[in-house]
Formats: sequence, C-alpha cells, structure tokens
Amino acid sequence: MGILRKLGATTTAVAMLGVGVFAATGSAGAAPAAKPATTAKAVVVQAAAPAAKKPAKPAGKFVLVPGKLRLDKRCMTGRIICVNKKTRKVAFLYNGKLLATGDARFGAPRTPTRNGFFKLQRKSKNHVSSIYKSPMPYAMFFSGGQAIHYSSDFKARGYNGASHGCINMRDKNKIAWIFNRVKVGDRILVYSA
Repeated sequence: MGILRKLGATTTAVAMLGVGVFAATGSAGAAPAAKPATTAKAVVVQAAAPAAKKPAKPAGKFVLVPGKLRLDKRCMTGRIICVNKKTRKVAFLYNGKLLATGDARFGAPRTPTRNGFFKLQRKSKNHVSSIYKSPMPYAMFFSGGQAIHYSSDFKARGYNGASHGCINMRDKNKIAWIFNRVKVGDRILVYSA
C-alpha cells in the first residue's frame, strides 16, 4: 500500500506540474492517495477557469471587422480614414460604409510612418515638400509633416520604394476623390493588424 501511495502522490505531482501549479502541492507525499487526486482536480478546475474567459481581448489589441481590409472596429463610426499597414490599404469610411479604398506605401525603417489616432490638420492640393523638394499632390496632413498624398514614384516603382514617413497612394483619381470629400478635423487611424 505504501508503494501505491507514493505512486499516487508522484502521479498527482506530475499531473499538477503539467497544469503549472506544482508549487501549490505542499505535502502531497504525506497525504492519502484520495486527497491529492481531489486536490489536483480542484486545482485543475481553478487553473482552467481563466482559460474560459479568454474571448475578452486585453486592452491595446485590435478588434477587427471580418473582411479583406482587416478594418479596426474603431473605423465603423463617423468620418474616418483608416490606414492598415499590414494590408497596405487606405480606406475612407462614413459610419461604417466604405466610400473609397486604395493601395498605400509607407515610410522606410529610418523614417517610419507613425501609428495612432490623428485628426486631419490641413489639406494642400499642390503641396511641395519643404524638406525633400518633392511634389506631394492632394496632401492631407495628420501628424507634423506626415501626410496622405499621391506619389508618382509609388505609381512608377510600386513597393520597391518607400516614403519619408508619409502615406503614399498610387491612384491619383482615388486620392483626388478622397481629398475632395474629407474635411479638416476628420479622424485618421493608422495601425498594423
């Protein structure tokens, strides 16, 4: 009987180690064989309980709307331009209705495009960069010098290039259409999911 108790305590300890609560066993070897098994079940039930609550997403995670664009749920209210770096898309929405979408290119590793919630600060139809002296037609500034704008380089070279932090669009008609409809103060969300 003594061997069975030791075997039972070892089995319980191994089972509890698998659950990740080995430190909670204390004196499992001294207890009768039935008690450690009961204790192990109680501990297993307690350890499994948090896993059942997993559907709630922790703060800071993206909650995405199903679909190819992988839109953040925060894009579903009001007037907003949502920019997903992972799908390389710009989407202009009004109360969850998609009005326009287009391909996007972002900043290089040394000059990354900022993530976050922004407001459209100003618009400039025929803007030229004061730093790089390059044209930025249909520029919609959202964070300092960073803007969403048309890029002839993006149209010509595709994803073989990068911006200096701006969000480039390659379809001039689409960016012009969006430019003519957005208003200063509209929200812009830049994320990667």
